[in-house]
Amino acid sequence: MNVVPDTSAVVDGRVSERVEDGTYEAATVLVPEAVVGELESQANDGLESGWDGLSELKRLADYADEGTIELEYVGERADGDARSRAHEGDVDALIREVADERDATLLSSDIVQAEVARAKGIDVEYVEPVARGVVDELPIQDFFTDETMSVHLKTGTKPKAKRGSLGEMRYVTIDEEPTSEEQMDEWATAIVDLARQSSDGFIELSDDGMDIVQFRNYRIAVARPPFADGIEVTAVRPIAKTTLDDYEFADELRERFAERKRGVLISGSPGAGKSTFAQAVAEFLNDNDYAVKTMEKPRDLQVGPEITQYGALGGEMENTADSLLLVRPDYTIYDEVRKTNDFEVFSDMRMAGVGMVGVVHASRAIDALQRLVGRVELGMIPQIVDTVVYIEAGEVHTVYDVTTEVKVPAGLTAEDLARPVIQVSDFETGRPEYEIYTFNRQVVTVPLNEDGGEAESETGVGRIAKQEIEREIKSVAHGHVDVELEGNDQAIVYVSEGDIGTVIGKGGGRISDIENRLGIEIDVRTHDEKPGGRGGGDGRGANGRSDGRGGQVGEERGTVVTPEITSRHVVIDVDAGVGETVEVRADGEYLFTATVGRGGEVQVSRGSAIAEELEDAIDRKRTVTVVPAR
Repeated sequence: MNVVPDTSAVVDGRVSERVEDGTYEAATVLVPEAVVGELESQANDGLESGWDGLSELKRLADYADEGTIELEYVGERADGDARSRAHEGDVDALIREVADERDATLLSSDIVQAEVARAKGIDVEYVEPVARGVVDELPIQDFFTDETMSVHLKTGTKPKAKRGSLGEMRYVTIDEEPTSEEQMDEWATAIVDLARQSSDGFIELSDDGMDIVQFRNYRIAVARPPFADGIEVTAVRPIAKTTLDDYEFADELRERFAERKRGVLISGSPGAGKSTFAQAVAEFLNDNDYAVKTMEKPRDLQVGPEITQYGALGGEMENTADSLLLVRPDYTIYDEVRKTNDFEVFSDMRMAGVGMVGVVHASRAIDALQRLVGRVELGMIPQIVDTVVYIEAGEVHTVYDVTTEVKVPAGLTAEDLARPVIQVSDFETGRPEYEIYTFNRQVVTVPLNEDGGEAESETGVGRIAKQEIEREIKSVAHGHVDVELEGNDQAIVYVSEGDIGTVIGKGGGRISDIENRLGIEIDVRTHDEKPGGRGGGDGRGANGRSDGRGGQVGEERGTVVTPEITSRHVVIDVDAGVGETVEVRADGEYLFTATVGRGGEVQVSRGSAIAEELEDAIDRKRTVTVVPAR
């Protein structure tokens, strides 16, 4: 009797089973090389089916050594392309060819393979597939109590769980006996197989070393080596199901959601109850005649059957969004908006007119909104998100209303500094809490006090202004720079005496440019003037700018040089030693003072104020000279 087992029969151990019961006694078992190749590929991918199949081949080899059966490996080994197309039947076709050529019986647990073989006139023995490790209930069910939110299991460690009420969770040991690798392997295999074969579960994600399972209301992550350093099972479930009536501001929030389609971010720390609140919002919208869908990866919101839950189509949420636009929901709940791609999808759907509710991890309510900064255009944020809800310990802690207005930001006074400002206001009182706007080419978030003015805070406009002044002055000064703010629109900058002319610039142009951009009047002084009453004078001449460097400089001509402009620097070769200080002039007019670096060069970073002056001089064909600093 000649028998050709296919991959399914080998994995299920059906050949050795029949050898043991005497059915295949003295039979010739012809194992196709295509089966060996497929099992090897599965084992290399970390799949248990591959290892189970290889164990079966070893058992068959032992039977052959004992003389119970004859064992041969026959046929062609499937190439890489054929194995990658195994689900299309390429490997099965090679196996059928072996059975047909050897006039053998094909043994299979694959119903499709069996039916195709019968259609081709091949003798077939079909056996039911083995449901290995499958149980009716979750094998770790006993670890869960009424107040258990999650169970954490890992090889060689004591089982632990998070137990308690929302906001008062405790991470506790639930068994003093460390879990063995055999037990962990049994649990992990049973959980995955249960999800595959139960109508109450499905595999959300399956990759090398990681399976994400959804079984009923449990979300279970099963990690294995080499992805993890040991077998680990983490099972999470919601411990509360709420309605919008269970939260503060319920009436106001219902009215706000029902008024028109909104862009909402639900924020909070992990375990705070964000998804529970999102589920309550989804149920409310559905009950009020809105078509509601969800976008989740993985899908674990506990919503009613009328709300369809969508995963990542083809692994990409952009594909899900494209499909949802054809379904035309009124509202979409986007669970776990984390990466830039998620924010872009959220924004695109919101701008397409869909009401969006996104769940975002954040430690403060304002942080949720700031995560949009840099990912979308600043002026579009209020059109994308008009409401921020912050959840803490299962309760609505803060609600923000997000609007935009053209105004002079709090903390600035000059009317010509008016710009679009995003106002973040407390939903309950209407009082502005934050302003977000562009300040000197960077986006700043400024907390406000109760009167709507700038708060005494390290994140206020004063700190930003101080940083900007320091950055501008340090780009041209060689010595130490100190900045002191005096009110909202005045500052004093202390520099070394040799830097006064460089900082103020030709005719006061450089300091005036900084003043105009920041809306702050800047007084430049030397460090000697700082102690006590700051000494006399302000380091400026009668015209309000330095008179020590500003005009034509003597008769000294200096050495004519030809600066070279690179992608990042303006480079000047000078005839001076490393560390010497020189002045750079254009047609005899002072530009700046510099220190000679290694290689006898002076390098000025492009984009700085002094580099712009130097490049302007080069463009105008002015004679650039270098003289020793006096």
